[in-house]
Amino acid sequence: MSSLVTTSFATTQLPNPITKSDVLARRSFFLHSFVPRRTLLRSVRRGGVTCAAVGNGLFTQTKPEVRRIVPDPSGGLPRVKVVYVVLEAQYQSSLSAAVLALNAARRHAAFEVVGYLVEELRDEETYRTFCDDLADANVFIGSLIFVEELALKVKAAVEQQRERMDAVLVFPSMPEVMRLNKLGTFSMSQLGQSKSPFFQLFKRNKKQSAGFADSMLKLVRTLPKVLKYLPSDKAQDARLYILSLQFWLGGSPDNLQNFLKMIAGSYVPALKAAKIEYAEPVLFLDSGIWHPLAPRMFDDVKEYLNWYGTRRDATERLKEPNAPIIGLVLQRSHIVTGDDGHYVAVIMELEARGAKVIPIFAGGLDFSGPVERYLIDPITGRPFVHAVVSLTGFALVGGPARQDHPRAIESLRKLDVPYIVALPLVFQTTEEWLNSTLGLHPIQVALQVALPELDGGMEPIVFSGRDARTGKSHALHKRVEQLCTRAIRWAELKRKSKEEKRVAITVFSFPPDKGNVGTAAYLNVFSSIYSVLRDLKRDGYNVDGLPDTPEALIEDVIHDKEAKFSSPNLNVAHKMTVREYLALTPYASLLEESWGKPPGNLNSDGEHLLVYGKQYGNVFIGVQPTFGYEGDPMRLLFSKSASPHHGFAAYYTFVEKIFKADAVLHFGTHGSLEFMPGKQVGMSDVCYPDSLIGNIPNIYYYAANNPSEATIAKRRSYANTISYLTPPAENAGLYKGLKQLAELISSYQSLKDTGRGPQIVSSIISTARQCNLDKDVLLPEEGEELSPNERDLVVGKVYSKIMEIESRLLPCGLHVIGEPPSAMEAVATLVNIAALDRPEDGIYSLPGILAESVGKNIEDLYRGNDKGILADVELLQQITEASRGAISAFVDRTTNKKGQVVDVAEKLTSMLGFALVEPWVQYLSKTKFIRADREKLRTLFEYLGICLKLVVADNELGSLKQALKGSYVEPGPGGDPIRNPKVLPTGKNIHALDPQAIPTAAAMQSAKVVVDRLLERQKADNGGKYPETVALVLWGTDNIKTYGESLGQVLWMIGVRPVADTFGRVNRVEPVSLEELGRPRVDVVVNCSGVFRDLFINQMNLLDRAVKMVAELEEPEEQNYVRKHALKQAAELGVAVREAATRVFSNASGSYSSNVNLAVENSSWNDEKQLQDMYLSRKSFAFDCDAPGAGMTEKRKAFEMALSTADATFQNLDSSEISLTDVSHYFDSDPTNLVQSLRRDGKKPSAYIADTTTANAQVRTLSETVRLDARTKLLNPKWYEGMMSSGYEGVREIEKRLTNTVGWSATSGQVDNWVYEEANSTFIDDEAMRQRLIQTNPNSFRKLVQTFLEANGRGYWETSEENLERLRQLYAEVEDKIEGVDR
Repeated sequence: MSSLVTTSFATTQLPNPITKSDVLARRSFFLHSFVPRRTLLRSVRRGGVTCAAVGNGLFTQTKPEVRRIVPDPSGGLPRVKVVYVVLEAQYQSSLSAAVLALNAARRHAAFEVVGYLVEELRDEETYRTFCDDLADANVFIGSLIFVEELALKVKAAVEQQRERMDAVLVFPSMPEVMRLNKLGTFSMSQLGQSKSPFFQLFKRNKKQSAGFADSMLKLVRTLPKVLKYLPSDKAQDARLYILSLQFWLGGSPDNLQNFLKMIAGSYVPALKAAKIEYAEPVLFLDSGIWHPLAPRMFDDVKEYLNWYGTRRDATERLKEPNAPIIGLVLQRSHIVTGDDGHYVAVIMELEARGAKVIPIFAGGLDFSGPVERYLIDPITGRPFVHAVVSLTGFALVGGPARQDHPRAIESLRKLDVPYIVALPLVFQTTEEWLNSTLGLHPIQVALQVALPELDGGMEPIVFSGRDARTGKSHALHKRVEQLCTRAIRWAELKRKSKEEKRVAITVFSFPPDKGNVGTAAYLNVFSSIYSVLRDLKRDGYNVDGLPDTPEALIEDVIHDKEAKFSSPNLNVAHKMTVREYLALTPYASLLEESWGKPPGNLNSDGEHLLVYGKQYGNVFIGVQPTFGYEGDPMRLLFSKSASPHHGFAAYYTFVEKIFKADAVLHFGTHGSLEFMPGKQVGMSDVCYPDSLIGNIPNIYYYAANNPSEATIAKRRSYANTISYLTPPAENAGLYKGLKQLAELISSYQSLKDTGRGPQIVSSIISTARQCNLDKDVLLPEEGEELSPNERDLVVGKVYSKIMEIESRLLPCGLHVIGEPPSAMEAVATLVNIAALDRPEDGIYSLPGILAESVGKNIEDLYRGNDKGILADVELLQQITEASRGAISAFVDRTTNKKGQVVDVAEKLTSMLGFALVEPWVQYLSKTKFIRADREKLRTLFEYLGICLKLVVADNELGSLKQALKGSYVEPGPGGDPIRNPKVLPTGKNIHALDPQAIPTAAAMQSAKVVVDRLLERQKADNGGKYPETVALVLWGTDNIKTYGESLGQVLWMIGVRPVADTFGRVNRVEPVSLEELGRPRVDVVVNCSGVFRDLFINQMNLLDRAVKMVAELEEPEEQNYVRKHALKQAAELGVAVREAATRVFSNASGSYSSNVNLAVENSSWNDEKQLQDMYLSRKSFAFDCDAPGAGMTEKRKAFEMALSTADATFQNLDSSEISLTDVSHYFDSDPTNLVQSLRRDGKKPSAYIADTTTANAQVRTLSETVRLDARTKLLNPKWYEGMMSSGYEGVREIEKRLTNTVGWSATSGQVDNWVYEEANSTFIDDEAMRQRLIQTNPNSFRKLVQTFLEANGRGYWETSEENLERLRQLYAEVEDKIEGVDR
C-alpha cells in the first residue's frame, strides 16, 4: 500500500516533536516521509485536501535568489554577470558549483550568476527582477523555453538588452527565443528563413518533427571539427556556439566551468586580452546504459548485462534467472549534472524488491532509438525487459517541443511490454505540490501527462520532488515504492502462466438497486463478461464452474443463494471482520470522519463488511459499492467531496489482499473509483483513488465515445483503458401516427394539384395535432382557408419535422464485447460518415456531390429544409434515400452470404477496376442523380471502404488478452467514430488529445456558425434583442470529439479569437473588433464539468483571461455586455472590474457533478429549491487566471450575480449516441429554473440546445429537443424493442430514460405532459409489454412504476385517477414479487 498511517512513530520522524495530546487529538494521520510537520498538518486533512491561495497565487513560490551567487568584491577582478532561464532546475547545482569553483580560483574574472525557472516569470515582481538583472548582465543563457506566454516574456526582456550584452546563448527552445542568439557575428535572427542546413532544422517539418534534437546532436558532434579550419570570424563564432551547446549538454561542473571561461574570454571586452584557457568539452555518450554502481556508461547491452551478472553486491533474489527485469528511460542531463538522486532511488527500490534493471538514457529528446537498441534483443527481436518505466515524464519522441507519436508507437509495439510514464515535479517544489488540490501544474499535465498518453503511456505517478533551495531532485519515497511495486506487478503479468493468473472483474451498480447491477454505458455487461470468460477459458485461464448462459451468470451474482427467501442482498463472496479490515486497510481510520467507526451500515450486516460477488476458479466477479451518499439529501447538498465509505475500501482490500488479484478488470463506463476525492492529476498517497487501487494493475473497458472520463480513469485510477464499440446506429424510422403522416404527405405530393389537395392538408393538420407536432410546427386552425402556397408551406414544415425524426440516428440495443456489427448494421454509420465534408483529405460529402449533380448547393438545401420549403424538403429526402441506397449497394458487394465483410481491399480493387461499373454508380443511374461526379464518388467510396473495414474489425477481446499477458496495448483516440473514424477499430488504449491544441481553426469555424444561429434564434424569440448573457456548459468529451467547438463558441460570444503559437498550441487570445463582430459582445457564465476542469485547466485559464481582457476594453456598455455587467457587479461587491468579471466556474478540485442527478436518480430530494441549492453549493468554484495556483476558489456570490443576468441557457449535443435523456449529466448541469429564481424580474430564460450531430447543425429550444428525444427513443418501438432484446440490462435502460426525463422536468420544466402520458400507455397500459418488463427485470420495473408516480406527485404529469390507481396496485404487486410474498 502506498500510504503509511502512524501514531506514536511520528514523533521520531518529524523535526518538531508532537506532544501526546497532539497524537490523541488527531488519532492518526498520514505521514509523508519528506515533509516537515507544520506543512503536513496544513496540507492534509481527513477526508480531503484543502488549498488556500498562498503567496502570489501562482503554482510556484520559489524565487531566483536561491540561485544567485555574488562574488567577493574585494578581489579587484573584472566582474562577469550571467543570467540564465531554464525549464527544469537540474542545472542549478552544477552551474552553481562551477561558478563557486571559478570564484574560489580568483583568476581572470569574478562571476556573478542568477538563475530563473521559466515558470517563476509568471510572477510580475519576479519578472521585474529578471529585467533588472538583464540590465547589467554580460551573458544570457536560455534552455528548453517551450511555453509560449513565458517565451514571449523572455523575448521581450532580452530583446531590450541584446545589443548591449556581450553574448546571448539560447539552446533548444521556441523559434522566437532561438532568434535571440548572438555570439560575435553569429546570429539566428533569420531563423526559419535561411537556406542553410543549420537553420532548416528549426523549420516546421512534420516528417522530422522529433528528429530535430537528434539532428542537432549530430551537428554538435561534427560541426566544430569542420568549422575549426574555416578562417572567417563567422565560422569561428558558429563553432563556439556549437561548442557551447556541447558544454551545456555535457552539464557537469567541469564542462560548465570551461563553458563560462570560453564565453567570457572570447566575448567579454574586459577579458579578451587575458587569453583565458579552457579545456575542450568532456563528451558523454549521446545514448547508452547507466547504473549508479557501474564503473562507466555502456553503449552495448551485452556488456552491461555481463557487468550486471558479475555484481558482488547483488542479493540472491536479484541473481535469480527468472527475476522480473524493468527497463528505465532516463534523461541524460540529470545524470551528467549530478542531479540523479531520484533515479538512484528508483533503481535501488526496484532491486531491493527483487527486480533487475536496464536504465537507458538519451542526450536528445528522441528515446525511441535507445529503446530499440538496448531493450530489444537484436537476434531474437524479443524484449530483454518485462516492463518499461520512463522517468523523464516526456513523450518518447520529441520531449516538450514537437512529438512524433507514430514513431514512438512503432518502437513500443516492437518492445511489446507495459509502458509506464512516471513524473518528476518540474514547475513546483514538493511542498507546493502537496499543498495543491489541483496536484500537478497544468503546463506539466499538458506536456508530461497528456502527450505521453498519445504514445500509450500509463500511470502518471509523481515519483520525485524538487528542493526549493538547491533545485535538486529528490525521491518521494512513498511514491517511489508505489511506482516500483506497480511496475513489478505489471511485469509479473508477462511472466506468470495463464492458469495461475487471478483476475477480479468489477461491475457497477448505479443507482444502488438490485435491478442496476452491471450498469455500463451502451454495454450488455453480463453477456459481455460471459463472452470474455468463455474466451479466457478457451485460452487456458482457470474459470472453473462458469455457468452455461449469461442469464445463469446474472442469477449467480445477483441472488444470495444462502438466503431462505428472495433476499434484497446480492450474493456474498466474503464476510470481512472489522479486525481483518483494519489490519489490511492502512487508511481505514481516515474514513471515520465521514462514516464513523467500521463496519458502518453500507455493505455491512452490522458485524462484518460484505463483499458482493461470485468466484469461478481464478476469476472473481465483484460488485463495486456505490458512493454511499446517493440517498442522503443533506450529504448531497453539503458534500463538496467525501471519502469512500468502509464498504468501498473493504471491496478493494479484498480484491488486492485476500483474493490476491494479479489484475482488476473494471467492466464498462463507469464506476466511482476514479471520481473519489484527491488531487486532480499527480496524486499523493493521501488521495483516495491511489490508496484504493493499491498495487493492482487496472484494466478498464471504456466506451470509445467517452475519451474524457476514460482519461480521468487513466490518470486517477492508473487504468489501461480498452475501448469498446457503442451499438451500431440506425435511423429512428417512423411509427404509429408519424408513419401515417408520412403516407398522407406522399399522397399530397402526387394529388396536390387535384381537388383533393385541401382535404389531404386538413388530414395532415389533424394527424400532426394528434402526434403533438403542434408544439414544434405552427399549424393553422381546423377549417382555415389556405392558399396553395400556404398549403405547401404547412406540409413542408410537417414533412421537415418528421424527416428530422426519421433520420435521427440512435444506437439500437446494447453492445456485447467481441461481437462486432455485421456489414449491413454498419450502413447507417457509413451514411453519416459520408455526410461530412473532409477537406483536409480531399473528400466531398455524398449529399453535397448529389445536390451538385442537380445544380443545387447542399447548404442552401439545408436552409430551405429548415424553413419548410416543400421542394427543398422533398429533394433533401431524395438525396438521403439515394445516399442510403448507394452505400447499401456498395456494402452489399463487400459481404458474403452470412452478412460478414470479406476482404474489402480486394473487393474494392475489383470494383474500382475500369471494366466494371461501380455498384454506387449502378444504383445512382436509376435515380435523378445520374450525373454525379464519378471521380469525387470514387475518392469518397475508397475512404468508406477503409471505414467499413474499421467498423467491423474486432480487437476488444484481443486487446484485453494482450493487457492480461503484460503486453503493450496500442493507443488510439477516443471520440465519435462518425466525425473521426480513426477511433476505430475499438480495443485501443483510449487517449484524449493535446489539451493545448484546441480550439482548432476548423472548430472555430463551426463554433461561429452555431453562435450566429443561437443569437439569431434568441433575437427572433426575444423581440429582436440580443441576449446580454448566456449561461452554458463545457463538457470534456464534447471538446475532445469536436476539437474544442464549444470552447470556441464561448470565445466567439465574447468576441475574441484564439492565437496559435509556432507548434500549433493555443495559449493566447486577441479581441475581434466590434466592426468585424457586427454585434455586441455577449456576456457568458461558463459551468465547466469536473472532467473538463481536470483535462483542460489550461483552457479554463485561457477563457478567464479572455473574459477579463474583454471586461477591461474601453468600449460602450451597450456594445460590450461583459463590461456592462462587470462594472455593475464591481460596484455592488466593492471589488476591481477584473475580479468582478469572474465567469469560469466548476466544482471544487477533485469533486464532480452538482449531485442533482444523484438526488433525482435516488428520489432523495424534497423540492426544486433543494436541487438548486445543491447546484449552487457544488458548482460555484471559480478559476482565476491571476492566481492559477490557488485552484478552484468558492465564489458563490459572484456566481449568483453572473447567473442572474442570463437571458438564455445553452448546451451542445455533438454525437448521435448520447442525447439529453440518455445520461443524467445534461440535466445535472442545467441551470434554467435556477436562473429564473435568481433573476430580479423572475423571468424564465430561454433554453437552447445546439445539435451538431449531423452536417446540418441546428439550434433548437430545450423543449423541442426533449420532444425529439422522446419520439426517437423512449416512445419509439424500434428503440425500446432493441433494448428489450438485450434482456435484463435493456429494461434498466428504458427506466433510466424515464428517470432522466423527470430530471429535465425538475431543472427546467420543459417536458410536455403528453410525453409521460404516451410513456404510460406504451409501458404500463400494454399488458403484454408490462409482463415482459416484470419478468425480465422486476427491480427496474419497480423503479419505472415509482418514477411515474413520482412524476405525478411532483406535479410534472397530470393524468387520470384510474392510471394512478393502476400504478399503485402494480407497485405493490411487483414489490411482493421481489420479496417472494405470495398473496
